Amino acid sequence: MTVSREETQRKLDLRAVASNTVKPGDATTIADRLEEQAGKFPERPFLIYGDQVLSYAEVNARANQVAHAVLGLGLSLGDCVALAMENRPDFFINWFGLNKAGLVCGFVNTHLTGQALANALEATQAKAVIVGEEVLKNFDVPEIHARLPNLPLCLWEDVEHPVTANLRTLCQINLNEWAVAKSRLNPHRQLREGWLGESTALLICTSGTTGLPKAACTSHMRWLNVGNVMAASMETRPQDIFYCLLPLYHGAAAMSLGSTALCAGSAIVIRRKFSAREFWPDVRRYGITVCQYVGEICRYLLNQPQSPDALDEKHHTLRQMVGAGLGADIWQRFVERFGIQDVFEGWGATESNCNLINLDNRVGACGCVPYWEKTNLRLVRYDVESGTHPRSADGFLIACQPGETGEVIGFIINHPDIAGGRFEGYTSAEATEQKIYRNVFQKGDAWWSSGDLFRFDEDGYFFFIDRIGDTFRWQSENVSTTEVAEALGACTGIESINIYGVKVPEHEGRAGMAAIVMQSGCRFDPRDFHALAEKNLPDYAVPLFVRIASAADMTSTFKLRKHGLQCAGYAPENFVDPLFVRDVQNATYVPWSLAALAQLGVKPFAPMP
Repeated sequence: MTVSREETQRKLDLRAVASNTVKPGDATTIADRLEEQAGKFPERPFLIYGDQVLSYAEVNARANQVAHAVLGLGLSLGDCVALAMENRPDFFINWFGLNKAGLVCGFVNTHLTGQALANALEATQAKAVIVGEEVLKNFDVPEIHARLPNLPLCLWEDVEHPVTANLRTLCQINLNEWAVAKSRLNPHRQLREGWLGESTALLICTSGTTGLPKAACTSHMRWLNVGNVMAASMETRPQDIFYCLLPLYHGAAAMSLGSTALCAGSAIVIRRKFSAREFWPDVRRYGITVCQYVGEICRYLLNQPQSPDALDEKHHTLRQMVGAGLGADIWQRFVERFGIQDVFEGWGATESNCNLINLDNRVGACGCVPYWEKTNLRLVRYDVESGTHPRSADGFLIACQPGETGEVIGFIINHPDIAGGRFEGYTSAEATEQKIYRNVFQKGDAWWSSGDLFRFDEDGYFFFIDRIGDTFRWQSENVSTTEVAEALGACTGIESINIYGVKVPEHEGRAGMAAIVMQSGCRFDPRDFHALAEKNLPDYAVPLFVRIASAADMTSTFKLRKHGLQCAGYAPENFVDPLFVRDVQNATYVPWSLAALAQLGVKPFAPMP
């Protein structure tokens, strides 16, 4: 079904109105929204975890206890307390409690330890840390003791993952014991006096695979308006039940899912970690209606064995999926197999000042811009080979035309009555400035840099190409890792596929390589894989090398890592995984050998400088 530009813009206009519900100068905070909803829906379920069901009133009361408890830490309005905890109701309770006490909550990746953990804590500038018992061992490392010797650790117990009494001594405070004895009544709002919509409420560390973390500032206004926008877009109802399976310390789950559910008065079913085997049983058990996804989760679900009864797989309550990274290669198959009504594929970043969302179920697209004058988003030309933006004769960047690949940028708006378009930046002023392009289309303007490459079609629909740096050049042609992965991901038996470029001695650019994880019980068929590649890809984009990995190398937020794979290259001495080389003459892939490399016309891999 074709949707007119006018109809799409009508939906986007509703989002624009919702995005300005809370304005920069409004004295409205996340804590206010929770207290409001607890008063409106006191008995309605809010957080569901296993057999535990906490109402809006109960979550609010427990958050109050945390607020009263942390007042004993001697902190001031706007100070940051870091939170290191896995997905469970106590994550929300502590986060909301900190905001009620006028404190910023800094989310910490629960997989970090050592230097990486110390870097993240320093990025948040935390004055204390609430540590879930389940991740306490991460803090028992020399780097934390040496670099942050005076940082107070506050224990929050986890009955599911108790630790030894000796390990508990790392914590100076048992916040559980403090909180349980405190008042369940709302703390006086004077604790938050001076906080406005534009004040920072959250610090979310950006998830990268290399480099030091940056703590992105998220205001009360931004978090609340995300919920307002998504609730309007999805027509969310109080009766809706959201499925939270992405880590809460990541912006996606904490922002769009948490805020939308709270805005609508809906319930959230919390799972500690994603499980493909338990996904549909959970949906049926709890009556889940909305699920947030990343593309790899959908691929895992699609790769599960099919029910003998095709109709059985459509007998569930799930009607909406919202997320990012769902490639066209699996989109249609996923929708048809499981009978999903709406897929809200979008794009944005934790710190972005612009976004895209597909409101029309257009397969493969992550959003639409019907009319450029209605958005602060632009697409500017980017030269992958030189790593620069071409400029016009007068020295400004050049807007893309349909079909051209370019970087998404967002015009920075700083107006006291407008919530949208702000770039709230990071705790580091230097890191903030590095994400700003100046003098883009005229002298004095400022634009946020996404680092993401897109193209759009004649109808205004946007399609993600790659992160800058992930796209590589081979045989004088640009190769999109995303497009190659989509073209090959449907090969029989493949569970996950990661495409990246590797340096080849005496060759310009990078050659394509695939790291593949096969489904349980399936074997890699080199001839079938080669046939699919030749059918769906131009010759220059066909991977020269295939590595059959035992497991996908992913971040905790289900993003595929590439850097380590690139460093290992196509040298079999660098890993134990089976390695194959393209055999063009015989239309297949053969096990690595010097003879196979010679036939392909490439020399053995040399380490990256």
